Amino acid sequence: MENIDIQIVEYDSPLQKKSVELRTKVLREPLGLVYTPEQLAAEKDEVHIIALSGDKVVGVLLLKIADKDLLKMRQVAVDTDCQQSGIGTLLVFFSEQYAKNNGFHIIELHARDAAKDFYLKQNYKVEGDMFAEVGIPHYKMKKKLE
Repeated sequence: MENIDIQIVEYDSPLQKKSVELRTKVLREPLGLVYTPEQLAAEKDEVHIIALSGDKVVGVLLLKIADKDLLKMRQVAVDTDCQQSGIGTLLVFFSEQYAKNNGFHIIELHARDAAKDFYLKQNYKVEGDMFAEVGIPHYKMKKKLE
């Protein structure tokens, strides 16, 4: 992929709404799930990071403040046509820079089993045993930022 622009977008903006469409397609529809208005409203105070290719949202990642040192990475999705092209890595790198620049020292996440190896390559460490979330296997993973 060329010319991928990673940026933070405002909640309820047109690009943020496109990112919800991408998350629905990649993360929810395969499981037969949809986002409720309440779930989406709860994301109002999170950091919405997107990957843009032209005017198309091809990736998304959310960061939620857990405490003064810790961010929780959530809802990471890359368009199925663009996976394995480095967009996920760009999103994770951007989120880590954002965390460091804003005084956070740790990022944690719940990785789907299928994404665990991706996060291991980004130096995230598995904590504890596999567990089920939205009906599928996940792992808690964490990274201390240098």
